[in-house]
Parts: sequence; structure tokens; C-alpha cells
Amino acid sequence: MKAVGFRQSLPVSHPEALIDLDLPLPVPEAHDVLVKISAIAVNPVDTKIRRLAAPAAGEVRIPGWDAVGEIVTTGSAVSGFQPGQRVYYAGALARQGSNAQYQVVDARLIAAAPQSLSDEQAAAMPLTTITAWEILFDRLQVQRKGAEPRKPRQRTLLITGGAGGVGSMMIQLAKQLTDVTVIATASRESSAAWCRELGADHVINHHQPLLPQLQALGLSSVDMIASLTHTIEYIAQYVECLTPQGQLAVIDDADVLDVMPLKRKSISLHWESMFTRSMFSTDDIAQQGVLLAEVAAMVDAGRLRTTLSTVLQPFNAATLRQAHEMLESQQTIGKVVVTGFGHD
Repeated sequence: MKAVGFRQSLPVSHPEALIDLDLPLPVPEAHDVLVKISAIAVNPVDTKIRRLAAPAAGEVRIPGWDAVGEIVTTGSAVSGFQPGQRVYYAGALARQGSNAQYQVVDARLIAAAPQSLSDEQAAAMPLTTITAWEILFDRLQVQRKGAEPRKPRQRTLLITGGAGGVGSMMIQLAKQLTDVTVIATASRESSAAWCRELGADHVINHHQPLLPQLQALGLSSVDMIASLTHTIEYIAQYVECLTPQGQLAVIDDADVLDVMPLKRKSISLHWESMFTRSMFSTDDIAQQGVLLAEVAAMVDAGRLRTTLSTVLQPFNAATLRQAHEMLESQQTIGKVVVTGFGHD
């Protein structure tokens, strides 16, 4: 099968940063399905793995953690899925990724793809949707509409980097499934307009001090912050903006993150990695498939929309290098998807 991967960590400008490969067809294990891939999305984690996680000498790493495709075969322990079924998923960080014509993936991580979306539209959704969902409902434990009110009540959520992949899904999920007021941050008018289109109640500029902008909206503080980028640069402002006993959720990496300033306000800190369940085979690993199934139903009901913004083709190393370069520019809105797999 054709695949795109890397043998060494190189800048995206290097012609061997990502290379075309011809590899044997992977064989599914008991809990796996073998999927013939039709479209993939590219995420910041792809570029991070390419830059920082070189494989052992003589080996190759295939990145990619967003895919749509058709099940070819199923493992002996798989139930609920059959060959020919169209599915979408994000896969597992510890296994070979989706930048290939075929991939094996744990069936507990997948769901039937939204029927109303094209392959390209559906491929844009899994990783960012899972991340946004887990931040909202597993880490911050935001109450869904109709639930018994909690004390202290969660009323306001600030999402930094609202126009990115995760932010784009979090805005929608929060507005559809919860009663919180959503404030997104964006630095350009185009990205601010995107956030408003997705449902954000307010948009502020993260290149300007945050608290005065919140105060201008009539908010003295916010109850929750989802920090999706540059946390180390903003954490002092987060402490300033959060309500006492507020919550901060973080997804990005920092060499050192000083959390002591959180103590005075008893602010809770939550790390989110959507790969945790698959990496450790947690007891609730199947929840990722469950949430993707609920999201697919919401999409088909017209309650959620894809965050696809750009489609590149064909599937090859040159196209993937272009996609990585776009993400590393940190100027993208929504998701970048690659298609044109050319199966024989």
C-alpha cells in the first residue's frame, strides 16, 4: 500500500521531512478493523510528532490521526461493525497513523460516519471533536442542558484560539449541549467572524489584555477557560480572569508551567489528551466511539457542522508537506483535509 511517513525528524521545508512509502498491508488484531482510507485531516499533533518523535534507526513512522474510510475486514473480537461500513475516527498515538491507503484501528475508537457529510467534511471532525468533548464533559464536567444545577454554577467559558480545529468544535458543542455563555478569542477579523458564525456569544482579541475586554462585555470574570494554545504566555492573565474556584483546561505543551499562582483562587487545572484512553486501554476506552456516534447523529440532524476549510490532493508526500507547512504557520482557520488516495 502507499503511505506517507518519515525516518528522521526534519524541518517541513526539507524534501525528506515526509516521504512516499510502499508498505505491506497491515493485519488487524482481535479488537481491530482494517479500513480503506478515503480522506484524512492534518492536525498540529502531526507536525509535533514529525518534528520531535523520530523512529528508531531503520524504522518508519506514519503520522495522521483523523480519517474516514470503509471497513475491509474485522478482528475476531469486533462486534457492531461489518465490512463495507463507512466509519470515522482519530485512532491511537502509539500505533501507525492514517497517512496511508489502509490502516488498522481499534474498533472501540470508531463510529459510523455522518451520512450527511462527504468524506472530506467528515475527516475534519474526529480528533478535534473528541478533544473538545473531553475538555467540556470529562475534564471541566460542564453540565448538559436540563441537568440539575450545580453549586457553584458554571456560567461562562472562555475559549482561547476559538477559530482553530478544537476551538471550532468546542464552540458548537458548548452552544448545542450546554447553557454556558461562550467567549472565544481571535486576532483577525476573518477568524473572529468564523467564531461568531459557529455560535460564540462574544469574541475578544487575544493580542490585547483579556480582562478589560471581558469587563467591557459586563463580565468581571469567567468560570472556566479552555486554553488551546500558548498557555505559558497567558497563564498570568488566566488567573486574573478566572472566578475564585474556577477551572482551567489545557491541551498544549510547555517546558515549564508555573501553576503556583492558581493556588490563591483555588483554581483547578485539567490536562487533556484525547490519546489517553487508547494509550492506556482504559476501562472506558469505548467512550470515544460512543461520543463520535452521538456527534454523527447531531451532524445529521443539522445541529453541528464540519469545520473543514481546505482540501488538498492528491495523497502523497508533497501534499502532506504542504499541509504541515500550513499548520506550522498558525494562520489556518478550521481544518485542512487531504484526499485523492488513488486505491488500485
